[in-house]
This record gives sequence, structure tokens and C-alpha cells, in this order.
Amino acid sequence: MSVHGPMPKSAWLFPLLAVVLFAFVTVLDYTFAPSPAGLLFAAVLLVILFGTVFAAVHHAEVIAETIGEPYGTLLLTLAVTVIEVALIATIMLGEKAVPTLARDTVFAVVMIVCNGLVGVCILVGGLRYREQDFQVSGANLYLSMLAVLATITLILPDYTLTTPGPFYSAAQLGFVSIVTIVLYGVFLYTQTIRHRDYFISERADAADHAAPASGHPLLLSTGLLLISLLAVVLLAKKFSLVVDAGAAVIGAPPAFAGILVALLILLPESVAALAAARNNDLQKSINLALGSSLATIGLTIPAVAVAAYTLEKTLILGLQEREIVLLVLTFILSMLTFGTGRTNILFGLLHLVVFAVFVFLVFVP
Repeated sequence: MSVHGPMPKSAWLFPLLAVVLFAFVTVLDYTFAPSPAGLLFAAVLLVILFGTVFAAVHHAEVIAETIGEPYGTLLLTLAVTVIEVALIATIMLGEKAVPTLARDTVFAVVMIVCNGLVGVCILVGGLRYREQDFQVSGANLYLSMLAVLATITLILPDYTLTTPGPFYSAAQLGFVSIVTIVLYGVFLYTQTIRHRDYFISERADAADHAAPASGHPLLLSTGLLLISLLAVVLLAKKFSLVVDAGAAVIGAPPAFAGILVALLILLPESVAALAAARNNDLQKSINLALGSSLATIGLTIPAVAVAAYTLEKTLILGLQEREIVLLVLTFILSMLTFGTGRTNILFGLLHLVVFAVFVFLVFVP
């Protein structure tokens, strides 16, 4: 969806369809079941849900052009994080408990973004422009935050002694959640105020002087953004039932649900990041990609932790050994990739290979 020119019909049509669909299943008290009618409902639900997510990101982009960078990218990230928390919490805390979903989704987001999305953006940009530049200082802050937050939320739970197994005790989970939120808050202050220049390219500076949306279009996009986010949250329960049924039919591993949720919430940002790389604005691609990973850990884990504690649900966070190896490899490769300020196609291919290994090991562990 383009943020320039008249608003595309899909930007308001999908949120409207999502609200209508939710009203329909609520009034009829519809319960999804694997059947021909159920498959039709699942197809309609997925199309409307994906369209509504894209609509939400479109309206966030319209607002983002008004407030400028890096606030615009931050708004996009926060909008997608709201969708992510809703989907994870609904599935994980539903009738069929899935205590590992938050872990699987966060890990999938990190692997998809830091390897799949970053790899494609660098490869596409390298093929088109040979090399691309970005702010090393900003990338280093992203990676430093990711390394610390991923370690204390996804690796450390395997090695604590208060409770056996890959999860924190209530006190540990509360402490880690508070630390995570504080760190993310300080990062936002650094990104938007203290060192804003670390995250802005010359292209973004020029774009800040472009005529932003104002008046009626801005108010309309703000209202439709809120409606889109609410619609996704309301349909999250039905989506969780479709995911459970689909995974049972194809015999998918438990981590499949986490990958599916991650793909749903990352698709709009991925399109925006890829478009930025094609336009030779790799800095915006990095902001979108690494920013979404950071928000996933910094905001999603504490939010899901509060929900799990309130509803007395078990929250498993610790990764298995092979997943820890992939996570460490990802951070080492990312530090080398973003350590010089210039990228080429080989870096992109390396990230894509690690992503392929991740996907393969999900189905062939």
C-alpha cells in the first residue's frame, strides 16, 4: 500500500471486513472445526487478517510520515508489537495451553528478521547497488540490546537454580520483565532524543522535509489504525483455533505455531524493509528489521509474563541447545555484517544460509 495519493480501498475495507467477521462469529457463536465449511472459514479469516495487518501498517506509515524519523519507524514497530502480543497471549493462554509459544515466537522473530529479512534486504540491495551504507553506531546499539535481552530472556532460564527446567520463578520473571522494560525505555530515549542521528540516513533527513499528511487524512488514518489493531486483537482467538487445527492436520512440530505467528506479524514490516533496501535506504531497513526484533523481546516478553502470572499459566522461555547455537551464531554474524558500515551480497547470502538452517531444523530436528 502506498502512503502517497488517495487512500487505497484495502486500507479501510479490510478493517471493516474484520469487524463484520468478528460480529458474525460472535452473534452466531461459531466454533471452528476441521471440515469443508471450516476450511472456507479459515481461508476467509486468514485473508481478512493479513489484509487488516497490512492496513494497520499502512495507516501507521501515514502517521509516521507526519512525525518523521526515527519516530515513524518506532510507531510502525509498536503497532506491530500490539498485534504480536494479542496473538501470542490469545494462543498461549487459551483453552489448550501452549507454554512455549512466546519463546518459539520470539526466537522465530529474531531468526526471521536477523537472518531472513536482513539477508534478503542486503542481497537485494547489493545486487542493485553493489554496496550500501548505514550508520554503524545505530546498528551496534541495536545488536548490543538484542544480545543482552535475548540472553536474559531466552538463554539464562536454562541455567537458573531456583526452579528446575527452562523457566523462571515468579520473582525472577518479574525482575527480568522490569529490567527488560527499563532497558527498552532507555533505548527509545537514546533512539528518539539523545542520539537520534545514529538512526537517520541522509535520505531520511531529506524525506523529513517532504509534505506530510495533515488534517482529515491524518485523523482518518489514526482512527483506522486503532480500528485495525482492535480488529486483529478480536480475531486472534479464532486465528489460534485455525493454527491448532492446521498444525494437527499436517503433523507440524510445536514450534510451527510460533513461526506462523511471527510470519503474520512481520510480513508488512518485511515488505517495507525490502522496499527501503531497493530504494538504497538500508538504514531504514535496519531500523525496521532490528527494531521489530528488539520490540518483540523488550515489550512482548514482559506483556506475556504479566498475563501468564495473572492467569497462573506456565511460561517456558529457555531455548534448547541447538537453538542457542543458532542464536549465538546469528549475533556473531550480525556483528561482523554491521561492523563496517558497508554491506555486500556475500553478507546477505550468509544470513540466508543461517535462516535456511533454522527452518530445516524446525522440521528435521
